[in-house]
Amino acid sequence: MSETRAERIGRRLKAEFAPETLEIRDESARHAHHASARELGGAGETHFNIAMASARFKGLSRVQRHRLVHEALADEFAGGLHALSLVLSERA
Repeated sequence: MSETRAERIGRRLKAEFAPETLEIRDESARHAHHASARELGGAGETHFNIAMASARFKGLSRVQRHRLVHEALADEFAGGLHALSLVLSERA
């Protein structure tokens, strides 16, 4: 059985950021009417909300934190991930 995108995202974020807390919610159903979702055949797993606390974010701006997460998930974006809503902090 293959991993879901959410499972792959969780695995990657845990490896890259050793988070104190990590919550991943698939919000694809809320965006099914978007053109990007229709282009992908409405298969889902395109929009996620991620809340994560990691010591790795200490001293980084909001933009720097977001860039790190986007870089860590670059292969998912290349494979159909369309959008992330991120809430990132240095501690829980």
